Amino acid sequence: MLTTPRMKTLQELIAGATKEELIWLSGYLAGVVAQTAGQTLAPLAALPSQEPEAPAKPAVSKITITYGTETGNSKKLATDFAAKAKKKGINAKVVGLEQYRLTDLPKEEYFFTVISTQGDGEPPASAKKFYDHIHKESAQLAQLKYSVLALGDTSYPLFCKAGEDVDQQLQRMGGQRIVSLQKCDTDYEIEAGNWFDQVLQKLLSSTAPAAGIPAVAPRKTTGKKIYAGTILSNVNLNDIGSGKQTYHLEIAAQADYQPGDSIGITPENPREIVEAILSLTGIDPGRKIAFRDEELPVADLLRKKLNIVFLPERVVKKYAALVRQDIPETKIGLLDLLKIYPVRDAAQFQEVVGILEPNAPRLYSISSSPEAHSGEVHITVAKDTFVVNGETKHGLCSDALSQLSPDQPLEFYVHRNAQFKLPEQDKDVIMIGPGTGIAPFRSFLAERDATGAGGRNWLFFGDQHFTTDFLYQTEIQSWIETGVLTRINTAFSRDQQEKVYVQHKMHRHAAELFDWLEAGAYVYICGAKEPMSIDVENALLTIIQHQGKKNAAQAESYLDELKEAGRYVKDVY
Repeated sequence: MLTTPRMKTLQELIAGATKEELIWLSGYLAGVVAQTAGQTLAPLAALPSQEPEAPAKPAVSKITITYGTETGNSKKLATDFAAKAKKKGINAKVVGLEQYRLTDLPKEEYFFTVISTQGDGEPPASAKKFYDHIHKESAQLAQLKYSVLALGDTSYPLFCKAGEDVDQQLQRMGGQRIVSLQKCDTDYEIEAGNWFDQVLQKLLSSTAPAAGIPAVAPRKTTGKKIYAGTILSNVNLNDIGSGKQTYHLEIAAQADYQPGDSIGITPENPREIVEAILSLTGIDPGRKIAFRDEELPVADLLRKKLNIVFLPERVVKKYAALVRQDIPETKIGLLDLLKIYPVRDAAQFQEVVGILEPNAPRLYSISSSPEAHSGEVHITVAKDTFVVNGETKHGLCSDALSQLSPDQPLEFYVHRNAQFKLPEQDKDVIMIGPGTGIAPFRSFLAERDATGAGGRNWLFFGDQHFTTDFLYQTEIQSWIETGVLTRINTAFSRDQQEKVYVQHKMHRHAAELFDWLEAGAYVYICGAKEPMSIDVENALLTIIQHQGKKNAAQAESYLDELKEAGRYVKDVY
């Protein structure tokens, strides 16, 4: 505490100070506190004048920020970063990698990219052209200073692989890294912000890159938020006689999500397969083995953490080297691999465990609305069925989910999609979602119903048969009756001799669809990436061309403008 005379002096000083002088004082005192003990304090400098000095001119005046995105998260970050840079007096150009002119890269001086990783370590489709170019191009980028922000999910084995590849290739081509590669998990906001703050600090202080900074892969200090839910109900939406099984699961959980988001679920491996592996290898189920940042019994690792059902080719290749056998590079289950090419003993199997990859989560679009289904999360799950060597198999996660009963626990995390979001309440929405692609549109319609949104809603839905495969039919009919759903067009492909899909219904209503586009409607597509989303996009281009009286190039440009405005969005898988 200050003595009375000193407190009086301080109060007099504060009472007569301007706002700018108080700000200066606070900074000065913070600096004094930070000084080490024993140092002589600098004399109190003269207080600032009433007119604050203009901010220093940044050392760098112009930068380019690019993004490669599947869900819109990278785009949102790039846009936010550009706004921060402009506030510091730096002119920041923002451009998606799908629109970036590759011939501009050798001319760039300061180049930053935010890129996500999809599937098995691949770049987003929008960044594929750029990714392939820098891997094939031999040009030298002598003047390029760059940094990469990589978005990913630590649950996947090739975490942020696309970002790593871009970072390494730019360096290989002669680029100078000014801030280390930053890898971010699904809860990326804080780390991404810190990365760009470092970038800004470099840009504002000096044009010279930080020499000798290697690319690093910082580990997450905090994991994604895992929600503990409880199954409320689990219903097969397909009727008797259907060739499909599509389950509607309702989960009790206080989860933070928005329509358009997904949840990630990591399935456990079948107990009988784990027990067979333990018996075959003779390893002690309780033997603890290091996995990432913890040590777990091998039985728990095989059951809950590691991919043992379908090993990717790269793991089979490592296994072949370990057991010193010639094994074809193919996808195969660990149990079958051990039966055909057995390990020498339990010690060698422990080495095998070390090359196995984590069991990747499966993403499911949320089909509920936080406004309409408070305290619940709903998902729509198609049971994946396929044949391998004449034997019927089921998808690991979808099969497990189909068997869950009420009151059983289920852990999950929320996978946010910054792009696949509802527009303002007065905007029109066109939703194209055959099969389980209906899931986010059930969420959209329930949300618009609960909030009283005034925009029109048009749904295109398709499946095989009307009588057995019309998912959420009762709810959809109710939304039609109450006016929430303005229009609906269905396409049941097997109900007539000639197959009919959603794109055929789009062509049939081409004039009205183009009128909606011209009136500002937003278009959303959800479902299978191939061939559905490709066929739908081609249909949309044809409609724009014919109804808008445009040539092919003009139709492409029209659709590109919709994409850039966030009015044409896809969530495909």
